[in-house]
Amino acid sequence: MPPSTQSIVLIPGEINLDLILHGFNAFPALGREVLVDECLATLGSASAITAVGLARLGVPVRFVGKIGADVWGDQCLETMRGAGVDSTFVERSVGTRTGVTVAISSTADRALVTYPGAIAELTAADVPSAAWDGAAHLHVSSYYLQEGLRPSVPELFRRARERGMTVSLDPGGDPTGHWRGDVREAVGLTDLFLPNAVELEGIGGDADPVRCLTALEAEGRQVVAKLGARGSLALVNGRPESVPAPAVGVVDTTGAGDSFNAGFLAAWLGRRALVDCIRDGVCCGALATRGLGGTTTQADADELAAFRAACFGGE
Repeated sequence: MPPSTQSIVLIPGEINLDLILHGFNAFPALGREVLVDECLATLGSASAITAVGLARLGVPVRFVGKIGADVWGDQCLETMRGAGVDSTFVERSVGTRTGVTVAISSTADRALVTYPGAIAELTAADVPSAAWDGAAHLHVSSYYLQEGLRPSVPELFRRARERGMTVSLDPGGDPTGHWRGDVREAVGLTDLFLPNAVELEGIGGDADPVRCLTALEAEGRQVVAKLGARGSLALVNGRPESVPAPAVGVVDTTGAGDSFNAGFLAAWLGRRALVDCIRDGVCCGALATRGLGGTTTQADADELAAFRAACFGGE
């Protein structure tokens, strides 16, 4: 069953176009050229991919963001609206283009080069009072990439908590590798923290994932680590619990972690058991890798239910 229509998820976040170059034998060196097998221009960005994934699972999503007055922004907005994301509070930036990420992708992993564009212009002041109306949950992705929003993320989380909302954070990677800012303050204000393995180690400050989980959960939040092809790891009743990633024919891993977020959050907002939430997350993440782009093969609620039953049975 899809989550209650009352569980509106508010996502203030980045929107950019992904230009995916897929299928290569070696990364290009300076002064050299390589050929790829496929190319696709499609909706990108962690926040937008998570939003579309939630909407396809039947969760109402309200998005706040900025795009340029250009065809890239048009394409992104069309995809989001087509999936059912409320884009009332997405604004056009005058004089700044929509952000673009060039993803050089293979079946195993990808490298990303991003032009932030309008992404950097979004601030907490762009989240109006009307955007909060009826929202039950606040989700933020790409903490480090959102230069304008990042300083005010703790403020947004406090505002959500004052309204009785739950809060989740997917930090994304820090392009500098320094894990800047007050991310630990932001993490301390969440109900759910959803890093990948690199982010868990960088923010948790320990190469041992279980020690990181234990330390970050000390203040009562739930931490769920995304481990790519190895699935997911979390503490369940204080004990490490691994959930394997289902096997699929992987084409492109772009946005798999964001689709995990969508599956996990949809189940969590529906008050499912933690292990069931993680199973939905790994199923959604796996299904999203079957085609090029982060949203092209995301699951709807029926497809997720069938795939989950095939992978995990009635457990």
